[in-house]
Amino acid sequence: MQKNKLWLILASVIIIAAAFIYWLSPKATQNENNPNAELQQTAMAASGETATLANSAGSSLMSPSQSDTEVNCQISMDGSNRLIVNEQTRNCFEYFITQYGEKSIDQIKKDFKTYIAQGHKEPALSQIYDLWDRYMKYRERLGDLQPPGDDKESPQYYRSIYNSTQNLRKQFFSDYEIEGLFGKENTYHEYTLKRMEVVNDKKLSEAEKAQKLKALFDELPEDWKESLEQINKLDDLRKLTSDIKARGGSSDEIRQMRLNLVGAEATQRLENLDSQRSEWKGNVNQYLNERDTIMKSNMSDSAKLQAVQQLRNQQFKSKEDQLRLSTFEAVHDQGGKLPFSE
Repeated sequence: MQKNKLWLILASVIIIAAAFIYWLSPKATQNENNPNAELQQTAMAASGETATLANSAGSSLMSPSQSDTEVNCQISMDGSNRLIVNEQTRNCFEYFITQYGEKSIDQIKKDFKTYIAQGHKEPALSQIYDLWDRYMKYRERLGDLQPPGDDKESPQYYRSIYNSTQNLRKQFFSDYEIEGLFGKENTYHEYTLKRMEVVNDKKLSEAEKAQKLKALFDELPEDWKESLEQINKLDDLRKLTSDIKARGGSSDEIRQMRLNLVGAEATQRLENLDSQRSEWKGNVNQYLNERDTIMKSNMSDSAKLQAVQQLRNQQFKSKEDQLRLSTFEAVHDQGGKLPFSE
């Protein structure tokens, strides 16, 4: 289950990198114009001891699209057979809810209670039914939430959506239940929102943003750090470096930003990479200029080709570099922008 959780965390990160709006898009049970439903997606994580219900008992209650899957319904109990509310509880609820479209909501509710009754007794049974009923009402009410009037490109827009969702949850669940059902998801969303706010804060320099972004990252649980570190830091480095260059900032500013964000060792590696890229760029530009001179000369076509090949062999020794160079030659000959890494 840990691998499943990390996989879904990475999926979530890739989605928000593409567009936070899609990350907040509604599920099938909600209004298509509602911008906040991805906040309802389940983080697939295991916590506490679980009692797995028999899949064979629920096979007749599954929709056709789920016929080749196992019922994802692991419900945890304490020593007194009372419900422990955690992410697996929500996973179970959502497994049945995803049948919407193949089944009606009323049929889903009926099938869920039939399935749960086959594997649980009181007092847990009544507790599961009660929480399920409230969860379904909560999911239905999500479709009634109105999008905020803020600019959709602003962090305030997404913060408003998140706050509205949190307020709605408080109407249906206790603090304990909110933490169990949505705790890990909330940790991630809070981190994402704060990260957006830092990146968009015009009062901060890039170096200050880097410092704050690192502090936010350091507050994450260790298992989240392992999954998010490479993706987020790479994204932050690119964004802050681009911002510095766009306003004509110095190399010292870039260096300080990197030191604040990734530390001295990683900064040194990045500077070495910068040197390699700069050297490659200089060599390619020099080669292309000399190649142009040859191709515009009065030599015969065969002599031009021979001279260009000799020039290529002199300046680029390895087959890998020559293969890479061919891409730059093709783009250059077509008048395109050379694909140097920045």
